[in-house]
Amino acid sequence: MTDSGRAVFLSYASQDADAAQNLCNALRAAGTEVWFDLSELRGGDTWDALIRRQIKGCYLFVPMISANTQSREEGYFRREWKLAVDRTNDMAGGRAFLLPVVIDGTSDSEALVPEKFREVQWTRLPARANTDAFVDHVRRLISPDAKTPVAASVRASLLPNSSAVTASTRSIPRPSRSIVPWLVGGILTIAAGYLAADKFLASKHGLTTVDAPATTPTQAEAVNGKSIAVLPFTDMSEKHDQEYFADGMAEEVMNLLAKIPQLKVISRTSAAQFKGRDVDVKTIGSTLGARYVVEGSIRKSTDRFRITTQLIDTRDGSERWSETYDRSIEDAFKVQDAIAASLVRALELAVGGREFPARSMPKNPAVYDLYLRGVQAFDRYNGEGFEQAADLYQQALDLDQNFAPAAIGLAEVQVFRTQWGYLVPDIGYEKARQAAELAIKLDPQASGPHQTLSLVHAQYDWDWSGALRDAEQAIALDPRSAFAHTDKALVLLSLGRLPEAKTQENLAASLDPLNPVVRFNRGWVLLWSGELPEAEESFRLALQISPTYESAHFYLGHVLLQRGDPAGALTQMQQEPDNESRLAGIAAVQFATGHRKESDVALEQLTKLAAGDWASGIALVYAMRNEPDAVFAWLDRAYAQKDEDLYIIKGNPLLGKFTHDPRYAAFLRKMKLPE
Repeated sequence: MTDSGRAVFLSYASQDADAAQNLCNALRAAGTEVWFDLSELRGGDTWDALIRRQIKGCYLFVPMISANTQSREEGYFRREWKLAVDRTNDMAGGRAFLLPVVIDGTSDSEALVPEKFREVQWTRLPARANTDAFVDHVRRLISPDAKTPVAASVRASLLPNSSAVTASTRSIPRPSRSIVPWLVGGILTIAAGYLAADKFLASKHGLTTVDAPATTPTQAEAVNGKSIAVLPFTDMSEKHDQEYFADGMAEEVMNLLAKIPQLKVISRTSAAQFKGRDVDVKTIGSTLGARYVVEGSIRKSTDRFRITTQLIDTRDGSERWSETYDRSIEDAFKVQDAIAASLVRALELAVGGREFPARSMPKNPAVYDLYLRGVQAFDRYNGEGFEQAADLYQQALDLDQNFAPAAIGLAEVQVFRTQWGYLVPDIGYEKARQAAELAIKLDPQASGPHQTLSLVHAQYDWDWSGALRDAEQAIALDPRSAFAHTDKALVLLSLGRLPEAKTQENLAASLDPLNPVVRFNRGWVLLWSGELPEAEESFRLALQISPTYESAHFYLGHVLLQRGDPAGALTQMQQEPDNESRLAGIAAVQFATGHRKESDVALEQLTKLAAGDWASGIALVYAMRNEPDAVFAWLDRAYAQKDEDLYIIKGNPLLGKFTHDPRYAAFLRKMKLPE
């Protein structure tokens, strides 16, 4: 092993030697020098001195994270990790050095790693994963001709111009939504004025689930003196089985604070990225643009709970206020009010005698408990979870037919069950509509039900005036909801009103800068607008926040293809975690690069998989292949299936060749869209 100054140091647990050897081989095959030697005996002064020299002299440090590193609280690799972190203290900001690689399903948020590792982009390379993208990324970083990447964020190793930076596999998603948004994963959260939260504009191949990143990717903005973030409360119960209750309490406090006009409250999605992580409050404050943070812990037992909350000044970490409440479970709502009121007083806001708005109070604690458990079931984000959530919400409504949050949750879950094929459209969307209309009757000031209705109008009714009306009503009721603005943006996108859509997406991004769903939606609008560099940046940012974000690789691949980078496009398509989108993307790029046989194979596989639920996606592939008869045949099939992706067909750049075909205008008329 020689010190070339451009070498990569691989650090791994001994149990992961085979995986390390495979990665070493791939890097060396690409001409990259790797410091890795299975023949060395670890330990001893000679070894220590060698390791120190290599870590001090290597260009990139690649720690391999796995269940094996998790299980070992002590190990030589941890010494290597510490040496690497120590070296970063002498480096200029933005210098890419740490490149953590996860080789199995180890969770980012639970990984036992130095905090510095969480400040950079992680790569997932499970067994048998294609390493080409990672190897190419390393090559770009160490190439003498490549520009040194300057990080515009704390995720320093993400290259804005690299064709691929991660090789992720799809994990079971945990959406950020409703009253337990701190179970980060974010798709399509619902915003109700008080108990519910930001809603969604969903689509199987559009806005979808994401995994939480290891850290936040950008510094939000200059810190406002009257800004606050409510961090997830910690469950301190003996069995640690009350997380759903702790999350609910934190959510309620945040929603109450959001009612104070003078106070800027950081969105739940952005704040949630710090759940369960030991991060200095100064870092949290600068990243989120929050002058203050609220922390809390809850211990719940039978019919009582104890909650402790603190208000921390992020400038110096000083405590501005703290209080402990030991109350009956029946007093949960009173305690939420008391905490919010105390925070307002501590912040010395001129709110006078203002009281918080009246809220829908359940008849008994069992109703609230059923509701929170329903949210927890929903957050499993699978068919069984959806079914259980719907049942629990319905049980809550059966006990208290006036409890609006349960109706809001029921409306949302029925939409999800329909979109994911667990309910047929004519039944599922109608159930969602009925629940949303009930929620509006129970609480006319709730924003979330209007977002749900806007979704039903757009994706099922193709009632564009109704979709726009409810989207605007949702914003009027909750102008601080990022998802209310992105909801309206996508309705405007459907109608071809691109400048207005872009304005709404910019508003959404300013309200929730670290939300990958918002960034993905903005990428959509920019792609439809033909602003390809900006669209690429937005899709990359969505992936930077959440490397496994479904469909982001697919659309980023199409952007790169249009920008004349077919190799980068294919790499992105191969990384797409959604099977249908991946096959569609590969079929399109292979055809564009002259590989007709490979395109045929991928298209055949896609047809077998998606003919029953994504006919519009098959139509897009035929559009890339310039086969107009097949395009319109599959679009007609999508129309008959009520394919939800049809709501964004107008102006879709992938259909650009066919906008002058009379069949295109005729199809828009069938969709009740302006030509």
